[in-house]
Amino acid sequence: MNPELEKQLNPTICRRMLIAHLIETMPKPNNPALEEATGWPRRTVQDIIAKGLPGHGTRVEFVQQGVRNNDGYYVLKDWGSFDRQWVREQLPAICRVLGVSSPAPE
Repeated sequence: MNPELEKQLNPTICRRMLIAHLIETMPKPNNPALEEATGWPRRTVQDIIAKGLPGHGTRVEFVQQGVRNNDGYYVLKDWGSFDRQWVREQLPAICRVLGVSSPAPE
């Protein structure tokens, strides 16, 4: 644990990094799955995907399955300005900053 790093981490950026990580590592991540994994409201998750991640060049696409508009899942196409390896290595600290449980290892 690096307490100095945790003091420097911005919670807003941490939320974006965590969502990117979850989209990449969860099987067929959709809004309900991301809400369950984080404990965050639907609107928070949607805003991060629609507004927060694109601001870092992170590209997320929705894969439609079924007839309803919300039937499907997200796919991470590009990490943008985030360093995937750094996020993975710092995931426990990121989760502590956000007060969420670390996802199970891949």
